[in-house]
Amino acid sequence: MRHKVKGRKLGRTASHRKATLIALSTSLLRHKRIKTTLAKAKETRGFVERLITKAKKGDLHSKKQVMNFIKDKEVVKELFSEIVLKIGDRPGGYTRVVKLGNRLGDAASMAIIELVDYNDLLNAKDEERKEEKQLKTKDKKEKKEVAEAESIEDAKVVNELPKEKEK
Repeated sequence: MRHKVKGRKLGRTASHRKATLIALSTSLLRHKRIKTTLAKAKETRGFVERLITKAKKGDLHSKKQVMNFIKDKEVVKELFSEIVLKIGDRPGGYTRVVKLGNRLGDAASMAIIELVDYNDLLNAKDEERKEEKQLKTKDKKEKKEVAEAESIEDAKVVNELPKEKEK
């Protein structure tokens, strides 16, 4: 029985597990939403929420504590300037884990982990990308139709007279 045993091992050694969580949390703070397995998402959630809580203090000591884990300076700047301001007075629960179903290759349960207050921004970006994609497909169809019309116009019609039979 696993009484009072916290955390998941994720099939890794301690150093590899730590590196995995650091990489996942860095990419989550950079992109605001990542897709990973359910177990990794649940472990990353606690790791990132502790980092964000430290960042909310905003002093130098907390910044150095966060920088012990997140090595990317741009991500740390964004965390302390934009993310903390956006989160504001929220007392916790900065992330959301949404289950997606099983992966086709190995049937691993997949999930999306995202920062809660950035959900509307990401959806707006997705809508913009979708509209751009639709415009591109319309343009391709129109170009194809124009090219077909030109090729039809360019084709010469040759009237052939039936050949007379020679005797």
